[in-house]
Amino acid sequence: MLKTFSQTASTEVLAPVAEYFKVLSEVSRLQILRCLQTGPLNVTEIGEATGLGQANLSKHLKVLTQVGLVSRQPQGVSVYYSICDPILFEVCDLVCDRISTQIQERAREFERVKAFNAMVP
Repeated sequence: MLKTFSQTASTEVLAPVAEYFKVLSEVSRLQILRCLQTGPLNVTEIGEATGLGQANLSKHLKVLTQVGLVSRQPQGVSVYYSICDPILFEVCDLVCDRISTQIQERAREFERVKAFNAMVP
């Protein structure tokens, strides 16, 4: 069984973690995942939702499929893509919440500096 992140320092274990985050570090892939959150879509639908071109979209879908975040299901002449593991949205939500908190903290700090500068002659 894989140890939790805080239980290991092994490169052997951390490499797949790094790969997971590497895949999620691309904005276009996050766009694709976000639009698939509502359910399976075909390439045309994903392209319309994201504004990504066919070649770019295919490249990113291939990566997402290879790492197991997305599955592909042929249906007639179309291929539908869907999320394999919805836990990734929890990961993204945690990151978004953290970024939001950091932005709010920076804004409060900016306001303190602004107030201090207003008091200094």
